[in-house]
Amino acid sequence: MPGPQALVRRPGPRLAEGLVAHVARRPVDPALALRQWEHYVQTLHDHGWRTTEVAPADDCPDAAFIEDTMVVFRNVALIARPGAAARRPETPDARAAAEALGCPVGEVRAPGTLDGGDILKIGDTVYVGRGGRTNAEGVRQLRAAFEPLGARVVAVPISRVLHLKSAVTALPDGTVIGYPPLVDNPAVFPGFRPVPEEAGAHVVLLGGGRLLMAASAPRTAELFAGLAYEPVLVDIGEFEKLEGCVTCLSVRLRELSA
Repeated sequence: MPGPQALVRRPGPRLAEGLVAHVARRPVDPALALRQWEHYVQTLHDHGWRTTEVAPADDCPDAAFIEDTMVVFRNVALIARPGAAARRPETPDARAAAEALGCPVGEVRAPGTLDGGDILKIGDTVYVGRGGRTNAEGVRQLRAAFEPLGARVVAVPISRVLHLKSAVTALPDGTVIGYPPLVDNPAVFPGFRPVPEEAGAHVVLLGGGRLLMAASAPRTAELFAGLAYEPVLVDIGEFEKLEGCVTCLSVRLRELSA
């Protein structure tokens, strides 16, 4: 599995029916969402990433948010058991894709629940959001899977967002970034930098100081450029209506932090 690799999944015709928890429902244009998704995937390719497209799950409105199907640490994939029961049919084909890439695979079992969007990896530290879609038993199973591999698992209470990575992600130097109104307790993280826009809290590390981020956060992009990073902007507005962000649309493999 040489080089950076990402799993992605094409949005289906029922995308507009996707679950929302902390925002008011707004109309979603599936055709526009598909074009935005295609540009997102092309952007990964343009920056040296290879992608594997997981089989569509057209009966699952949220299936494009493939990050929630698994957590990968040192190329070991722990298949999630989503907190929303309607999303559990998304995982079998995602598991098959991880296995085809050669990843050793485990899975979260009942009564545990865990969504991949609740996981923020910074080096060997694995932060896991607790309070929304991931329960205490899911956290226990995450620890059991990854601590023997050298992970330090830190549970983080969340109450203001759907997933931990709806509130925070991290820059290449390990600094956690977040939009303060959505972060329960910034002091949980050794280094925290506030950003001025909600969408600015979400970055995917493309390598070489390049940050994939939403076009809806121009002030945050300017802030990061001032820190000598290179923002790479994509329009994901249709997915943002469903509480999605740039991290949700892929599972990144061989990435030091995600």
